[in-house]
Amino acid sequence: MWCAPGNAGIGLEKLAARSVNGRAVECVPMSAEALPELLKFAKDNRVDMTVVGPDNPLGLGIVDLFQKEGLRIWGPNQKAAQFEASKVFSQQFMQRHGIPTARAGMFRDAAEARAFAGALGGRCAVKADGLALGKGVLMCANLAEAQAAVDDVLVKRKFGAAGDSVVIQEYLEGMEVSLHALCDGKVARLFPTSQDHKRAFDGDLGPNTGGMGTYSPTPFVSAREMARVETEIVERWLAGCRADGIDYRGIIYPGVMLTAEGPKVLEFNARFGDPETQVYLPLLKNDLVDVFEACMDQTLDAISLEWSSQSCVCVVMASGGYPGAYAKGKAIEGLDAAAQMPDVKVFHAGTTSRQGRVVTSGGRVLGVTAWAKSLGDARVLAYQTVEKIHFEGAQYRRDIGAKALK
Repeated sequence: MWCAPGNAGIGLEKLAARSVNGRAVECVPMSAEALPELLKFAKDNRVDMTVVGPDNPLGLGIVDLFQKEGLRIWGPNQKAAQFEASKVFSQQFMQRHGIPTARAGMFRDAAEARAFAGALGGRCAVKADGLALGKGVLMCANLAEAQAAVDDVLVKRKFGAAGDSVVIQEYLEGMEVSLHALCDGKVARLFPTSQDHKRAFDGDLGPNTGGMGTYSPTPFVSAREMARVETEIVERWLAGCRADGIDYRGIIYPGVMLTAEGPKVLEFNARFGDPETQVYLPLLKNDLVDVFEACMDQTLDAISLEWSSQSCVCVVMASGGYPGAYAKGKAIEGLDAAAQMPDVKVFHAGTTSRQGRVVTSGGRVLGVTAWAKSLGDARVLAYQTVEKIHFEGAQYRRDIGAKALK
């Protein structure tokens, strides 16, 4: 197994004992966006299956490239990846196919965008159209904030080409949940619910991030609400894909707000969410390779996803200053002690190895994940593990999962 570019944690992993060669997982110093180099590597090493994690290579068309060369690859093709690569595309798709979502407008002109935000009283979400590393959504509470957000995207070009267009959505009240569903182009298999914590600080304060922690399942989503999600969102989305000639094979991840009027989609992602994946996969009993094969071969209807009855909590440890400017190269201590904790997995994100030590190399550094019979027990175990890990400037939220316990 190879991972490009990988990180210090992935480089320490060993393949399962039942694997053919028993080798370690190897990290390849190659960008996930270097499509020609990745293709050459896959050919040279006779890779049986490629799994795409990040959004950028999907948007660049890595799946189409590999398939053209006869290689098996898991993830949506370039046309299907537009659900995340373009918020304008996604919003228009939802409106066209009757998927419940926020009232919204799409603009390239800053004056028109400001006027629409003004009609919403300034309470809105201002979203750069393209991919912006999870930071292209600006939540606004008043007109001044909304106008500043529009200027950041369309005038100051804070997000570069990703901000050529902007989507402005009305502010939706309710509880937000993350949903994932595997899809093979014909059927979809919905995961249990999870809840991400996007804001940087406790109490949902501070700027938006790529996610500061999550837990699964959520206790406040009723069976009735999930049934509405299945029929009004997932089934309509599948029907819309068929109608528009979109062959979607991979994971679809809608962020959903549970409003007084019912569930409404905030946006779609075309890959596993981070850190949602870190609480889903410890609970999934199926062999992940079998599931990916079924997605590619359109045999997902023959598979039932089996889930543990436990709860899982992930706390993200981030660099000081994230999601703004932050320093790199800070030595991480306590990983060995954390590895001794039962029912715990420390997932690496922004880490690298330097002279035999693990150091920080990104904004979100670690995802400290624990599972237990109850959400409360899993939460306690996760934070006990966090206390064993130290690096200069480390910051993390102390209220992951607190909403569920209330």
